[in-house]
Amino acid sequence: MAAELTRGQNHPLPHNRIEIRISAEVPVTAGATLADDTGLVRDAGRVIHPGAPTLPGVEVSRQAAAEHRLAVDLDALPEAVHRVSVLIALPAAPGGAHRFGAVAAPRAAVTGLDGTEVAGYTLVGLDAETAVVALELYRRQGAWKIRAVGQGYADGLTALLTDQGLPRAAELAGEIEAAVARGAARAVPVPTDGGRTRRTAAPVGGPDPAGSTAAGSPYDVQAPGDATDRPVRSGGPDAALDDVRPAVSGDPAAAPSPGGPVDYTHPRRRRAAPPAPAAGPVPPVAGDAVGWSLDERLYNQVWGMFEDLARSTAAYRSAVDFAESRMEKELDQVLADPRSRLGSAGDGAREAARARHAQLVEQARAVLDRDLAQLTAESEVVEPALPPAYARWDNPVWHAFRVPTEPPMAVRLGDLHLPESEPLRVPLLARLPLERGLWIDSGPVPTSDGGLPDTAELRHLALHTAVLLAARLLAAHPAGEFGVQVIDPAGSGAPALAPLTEAGVLAGPPATGAAGVADVLGRLTERVDLVQMAVRGGAADALPPGLDLSRHLLIVNEFPHGFDDRAVTRLRYLADEGPAVGVHLLLVADREDAAAYGPLLDPLWRSLMRLTPVPDDHLADPWVGHAWTYEPCLVPTGSPVLQEVLRQVAIARTKRL
Repeated sequence: MAAELTRGQNHPLPHNRIEIRISAEVPVTAGATLADDTGLVRDAGRVIHPGAPTLPGVEVSRQAAAEHRLAVDLDALPEAVHRVSVLIALPAAPGGAHRFGAVAAPRAAVTGLDGTEVAGYTLVGLDAETAVVALELYRRQGAWKIRAVGQGYADGLTALLTDQGLPRAAELAGEIEAAVARGAARAVPVPTDGGRTRRTAAPVGGPDPAGSTAAGSPYDVQAPGDATDRPVRSGGPDAALDDVRPAVSGDPAAAPSPGGPVDYTHPRRRRAAPPAPAAGPVPPVAGDAVGWSLDERLYNQVWGMFEDLARSTAAYRSAVDFAESRMEKELDQVLADPRSRLGSAGDGAREAARARHAQLVEQARAVLDRDLAQLTAESEVVEPALPPAYARWDNPVWHAFRVPTEPPMAVRLGDLHLPESEPLRVPLLARLPLERGLWIDSGPVPTSDGGLPDTAELRHLALHTAVLLAARLLAAHPAGEFGVQVIDPAGSGAPALAPLTEAGVLAGPPATGAAGVADVLGRLTERVDLVQMAVRGGAADALPPGLDLSRHLLIVNEFPHGFDDRAVTRLRYLADEGPAVGVHLLLVADREDAAAYGPLLDPLWRSLMRLTPVPDDHLADPWVGHAWTYEPCLVPTGSPVLQEVLRQVAIARTKRL
């Protein structure tokens, strides 16, 4: 069964010799670019277009048309090619469409050589764009995959080619337009011969603006008949000549339609019967929530799954409670009547009450299981499609991680689940920038067997969890736009902090001792004061030169150890005022250690979001108030993904400097 992709989704390719079929409402130009492992196209010789339609492994059509077939042989590509981007563009011709938003969404499909569709993608959501990267084929661990891209450019081919790193992109875009114009000039009428008819390619400019063409015009198109026995060819030197079946006398579909508008609908699409409605639930699709971007749609979809699970579980619990209360009421009635209290009549009444209870619970569980099955299927589709900031550390998307050029909407803090749906995990996403500070509780948390973990081990695990969150935040932001500082008064966190210090991604070495604590808090407090005064006074340009305005995360280990009253006051100030000006707080602390401060620190704890290094059911949803079990996202044992991600962050930061 073919996969129908949404923007950002990927799919494995079962064959290395494939066709990519482009279908559009109007004539479009099709092409491809060959990029290296950095995603850049180094020279014009790596661009396949109507003026240079063939390169080893790829062949495209020489002209604009409403239907294209691109032949791709991945085994024949140069070894240095790691990505093939398939692009389509609207030709710059009088009478043609001027933007994709004015026509029906084009569609790209990947098929085997036998025509069996592997995956398809309809490029919805386009508006002012005149050129778009539809699909990309990319290498991953020795195998090829396909990804739906849908990245559009309002400034056309020049902007598209520039974005791919191509030098002299405007010059090449002009060459492509000239080649398309030459292809249109070659599209001449072909006389009939031996009872067979041919049709010329559709004009670059599309139908006449008035809606008709003169009879006998070179752009008259043979109206399609039954498409089941008519192959459609494109690509290669003779792409302008598509064979059609012999005209049959009396067949109205076989007669030409002079004076009518040109019909660009693919013959196999025009006459096909509408698909039968699918039986059972609709298969879930990643990114099918509302939103302007895939990032936003996935974010909304995850929270929709969270809400659906909360409400389904609430309905199940309510049904079970009703069954319990009904059984108790029926048993009370049996016991209240002396005639039915004893004997076989009483036993039968009690058995009937318990049977009704079991039936109600079974019905409620069946409904919950149905909802869980649908949510599980959705989770299995959504999880692989998540971007790095939303993904678990074991998601393969991290293996292709590159530092982004703009931050995402949110970041994953961990997973949530409920007792009734133990295998199902829902990502806990926090919007960026963080509006609340975070607190990793290093205090004792009862384990599933009722015991308590080792205190020293728990403190190390809490700081390790903080390091993973810091790494995720660093990876989610563009190079140089997010910094991490650490306060470790006793220096006890060196082993857990090693990934950050060894990669060189910290804004400075971890601060130790009372002097180090005072220095870091003093600098951050001054930064918050200066930015607040500038913003409130409308004088942002008056800030001191060299003031670091990037966002910062301050990790404080074993709070309040090493903090005096002045330092505690500054920390509370940063927790309250820092997020608004880009300073965020992450405490690693056991609240019991701060008991000596009494209620002084209660407002601080309440202002932070409590997370735990081990599973704990302490979070409640805003709809029905379930106690959700939170689990941190940990790196799989032995995986080098954390070191590789931090290495990429360090490299990007060095290049920026």
